[in-house]
Amino acid sequence: MATQFITAVGRRKTAVATVRMHAASKSLLTVNGRESKDYFKTVERALIAEEALAKAESAEHYAVAAYVRGGGIAAQADAVRHAISRAITKAEPNTRKTLKSSGFLKRDPRAKERKKPGLKKARKAPQWSKR
Repeated sequence: MATQFITAVGRRKTAVATVRMHAASKSLLTVNGRESKDYFKTVERALIAEEALAKAESAEHYAVAAYVRGGGIAAQADAVRHAISRAITKAEPNTRKTLKSSGFLKRDPRAKERKKPGLKKARKAPQWSKR
């Protein structure tokens, strides 16, 4: 018999996380086939990824498999949190208010600005010379 999955997508900068969440007796978060604590080298990043489950008080009820690509480790952790938050609100609509007040449902739009022609970086101009 096939297991019922809830899927969601989360984004941050150029990182994109796709999450498949299903009901389970034991909590488990895997990222790209590895346990979250192994994938995110620091404890802080692993906690950021699991923060939505803890805030919704449903960490023991779901097993989560996340696939992340693009960006850096920090952006990937935020993208996983965003995706898990979206999946939890699909499964349990009454948790939406808690997750929204924590800011987990809002996609952080900050990204690197593109470089403009004639400039050294996005806004930094070459040094001006009178002669």
